[in-house]
Amino acid sequence: MNATYTAVIKQDADWWIGWIEEVSGVNCQESSREKLIKSLQETLAEAIALNRADALESVGDNFEELSIAV
Repeated sequence: MNATYTAVIKQDADWWIGWIEEVSGVNCQESSREKLIKSLQETLAEAIALNRADALESVGDNFEELSIAV
């Protein structure tokens, strides 16, 4: 499943900073716009994988997974 997220980015002096609007805690700072975008993509992927692993660890046995579109 491919999902699209919204990055908010801006240059602040010599640094580029950015956040993913939809996922709390996904923010990065890099020396270039290109590096920032790549870092945000990697950090978002890691956050989603960790959140999924935490959810599956917490649920125990006998559960169902559903895709939900918003």
